[in-house]
Amino acid sequence: MRFPLGKAAVSAFLFLILSVNYVLAQKPLEQGEGVLHSAPNGKGGTDDQNALPEARPTGQAVVSGNGISYHGGSVMKGNPVNVYAIWYGNWSSTGSNTGATVSLIEHFLGTIGGSALEKVNTTYGDNSGSVTGNVHFAGHAFNTSTANLSDSGVQSVVSNAISSGALPRDSNGVYFVLTSSGISETSGFCTQYCGWHTHATLGGVDIKYAFVGNVDRCPSGCEIQRTGPNSPATNVGGADGMANTMSHELEEAISDPDLNAWFDSSGQENADKCNFNFGATHACNANGLCSASGTAAAAKYNQTFGNNNWMLQQNWRNSSGGGCAQHL
Repeated sequence: MRFPLGKAAVSAFLFLILSVNYVLAQKPLEQGEGVLHSAPNGKGGTDDQNALPEARPTGQAVVSGNGISYHGGSVMKGNPVNVYAIWYGNWSSTGSNTGATVSLIEHFLGTIGGSALEKVNTTYGDNSGSVTGNVHFAGHAFNTSTANLSDSGVQSVVSNAISSGALPRDSNGVYFVLTSSGISETSGFCTQYCGWHTHATLGGVDIKYAFVGNVDRCPSGCEIQRTGPNSPATNVGGADGMANTMSHELEEAISDPDLNAWFDSSGQENADKCNFNFGATHACNANGLCSASGTAAAAKYNQTFGNNNWMLQQNWRNSSGGGCAQHL
């Protein structure tokens, strides 16, 4: 997923301990251009030496010709796909590093499945079927370490949560490592990307996972607005900003879980193609579902589900010629 600051939608590849994997990232607000005909490399760039040949789709679930191409890999067809949250750092602090953020994000994950935005992902498939657009929040774990993380450290956090029994080992799941704002992801959080996703073989199972940091660490790069529709106070927009990054990474993890299914000739995955593109928006008002602070700030939103308003970037619709869309 790309940041507002300036990275491509696909992340640089990581040489991880248990397997070699590519990582795809959301870039900051100003993004760079990818290299033509390259495969995604994990954090908003491409890698020519690892470019994948374009496969000719054969199944009815695969539709190309809409500005994004199928490269032969599998999509996540779970009905629903399970989503797990691993809360890393200090989430019992102040600002957006609080239990209120934990509750809001878990509510977000529990209600985005089947939403108008998530249904855009149903335009993606592989030779055995299509994405359902249904998502289930399946559990969480807490890691109170405050040590900064590297890319391999993020993988270790996921592996430890699974091996300890805190979370199940689920090939039909996407595991989000969510860091509080005091934590640095040393490969480029806030400078190169706002979040990323990848996969690794952990305990003999292909595990899909993502990193998303609290964007209050770098509001000028990774937040849409300082006060969002669900902000608990003025200029505390971390939870809303994280929800935006998570929707981006979730859509990509499902449509391109192993980084070999859906991306365009520049290595951009579906959400990358609409990075920080929000389409039509509304302003919070006294009769709406926004928080008191969001209403006072007339915060913008473009999606409503779970009895909340959200400001989420659009997703690339793989139909009708293609385009960024909030719904089918």
